[in-house]
Amino acid sequence: MKVLKILSICLLLSLFSCKEDAPVEKQDASSGISTFYFIRHAEKDRTDPGDADPELNQRGLGRAMHWAEILNEVELDAIYSTNFNRTSMTAAPTSVKKNIDVQYYDPRILDIDQFKKDNLNKNVLVVGHSNTTPEFVNLLLGEDRYAPIDDAENGTLFIVTIVNGVPSSTRLVFNCNCPD
Repeated sequence: MKVLKILSICLLLSLFSCKEDAPVEKQDASSGISTFYFIRHAEKDRTDPGDADPELNQRGLGRAMHWAEILNEVELDAIYSTNFNRTSMTAAPTSVKKNIDVQYYDPRILDIDQFKKDNLNKNVLVVGHSNTTPEFVNLLLGEDRYAPIDDAENGTLFIVTIVNGVPSSTRLVFNCNCPD
């Protein structure tokens, strides 16, 4: 009888020890949460219509600092900007405040799938232009939802969140009582 009990226990133990572990799910490139904050550059200096790369005017400098305050509580992992004075200057206060180097991108040669992979599970600020910002947002969304921003509008913030590969967006407009 003792032998039978021992054999039964051994049989039970062998059944449990031979059980295969449950397969570990592999995280694919679209799982997780990524959040993108898109802004257009602040007000640019328009005194020289021939200047293709103007800096920000006084009001634009104030708005750039205002963006840094608005984004103060956001834990950013990366900041992207086109390589123009007005976009770089708009990104600068947030970059300094967050101690994050600005990475430059060219919207004409943007690989959207690679951009999403590079920024998976990150919070990212992207500074662009009246046409490139909504275009970039639309690429992340996979649909043409937003038209170019009016040239007089510098306070638009698009927030795109991608949760497990499914994007959603919000568009907000912030007024700036910045001095001229």
